Amino acid sequence: MAKDNNVFTPIPGPTITNTKAFTHAAKLAEKLEKADRKLRRRQRYVEKDGRCNVQHGNVRETYRYLTDIFTTLVDLKWRVSLLVFIMAYAITWLFFGVIWWFIAYCRGDLEHLEDPGWTPCIKNLNGFVSAFLFSIETETTIGYGHRVITDKCPEGIILLLLQAILGSMVNAFMVGCMFVKISQPNKRAETLVFSSHAVISLRDDKLCLMFRVGDLRQSHIVEASIRAKLIKSKQTQEGEFIPLNQTDINVGFETGDDRLFLVSPLIISHEINEHSPFWEVSKRQLAMDDFEIVVILEGMVEATGMTCQARSSYLVDEVQWGHRFMSVLSLEDGFYEVDYNSFHQTFEVPTPVCSARELAEAAARIDAHLYWSIPSQLDEKVEEEGTEKQDKQRNGSITSPESEQALSE
Repeated sequence: MAKDNNVFTPIPGPTITNTKAFTHAAKLAEKLEKADRKLRRRQRYVEKDGRCNVQHGNVRETYRYLTDIFTTLVDLKWRVSLLVFIMAYAITWLFFGVIWWFIAYCRGDLEHLEDPGWTPCIKNLNGFVSAFLFSIETETTIGYGHRVITDKCPEGIILLLLQAILGSMVNAFMVGCMFVKISQPNKRAETLVFSSHAVISLRDDKLCLMFRVGDLRQSHIVEASIRAKLIKSKQTQEGEFIPLNQTDINVGFETGDDRLFLVSPLIISHEINEHSPFWEVSKRQLAMDDFEIVVILEGMVEATGMTCQARSSYLVDEVQWGHRFMSVLSLEDGFYEVDYNSFHQTFEVPTPVCSARELAEAAARIDAHLYWSIPSQLDEKVEEEGTEKQDKQRNGSITSPESEQALSE
């Protein structure tokens, strides 16, 4: 039936008898198509590695970043975070070192270094360098024992308390920032892989958009779920232009298929039905369209319990019509083996080039034809039998019941 249905065959074009001319025309058409796609290629909204290609400009309320200074420090790049980490300790050590040296200078301790009868605020403090070292020893609670504070310096005791409290706060804040930055689960997303291409082909006699996801680690993603968005500009009926409009792509939310048990690579399928944004998209229209499909995989890291998110995207050039993914799972001696060499590989399969709407309408016409043809044939048989009976009655060939009984006797 598939071969007889014209939906499964493209529109026939003009016949070219010359093989060389046909080859040249095909190559020229391919070059023109590639050039056209290159001209129409737009900037990605989400990169293949999951980075969002959006930059915020003209943000005037920058004070909001300072009100959430902890998150701001965590979001900084590693080189900036390390610089802030080093500068936070260096500035506090230097600040209190200057104060310790200023106390010794005001008390006159630096002028009585060789006087054994003089009781300084800090023993063995003979300059700014020693004051700086005493500040480091105090804040880090090293306590080498060579430079110590005396009980004859009340201002030094108060400063010691202040530096101990402030030093503990700096340690808690900076170490907390570095711990959160190190334990961020975004690096876990590096081992969550998406197929390089998405495919459109038949699955259970329905056009489906499919892509593949996999986890390279032995530790699993708990409560994994998948979502997909169509990023495409649109214009409303009122004439409003919405750039990068986001539309949900159903990948099994109603049936629960969007919740994954990601032990081996899985193929995520989106059925192209009347609720799908690809309902009226054919192979030819797909080549001329301009959109981006963003896929988002979320779950909890089994080792830490923190939420992890991995993202990827597919442009129009990365959606292959009439392809299917190669199998990567095989049964070995007592276990299943996943071959990631075939993770991104696809192969061509017979697929209608029309849209899902046209395919559904063609199937509906075939079903309607079968539905009406069977009763009509039965009606024709009944009509033929009735016509024969009437003819016999006219010709007097039909005998009465008494005559039939006599004949039978």
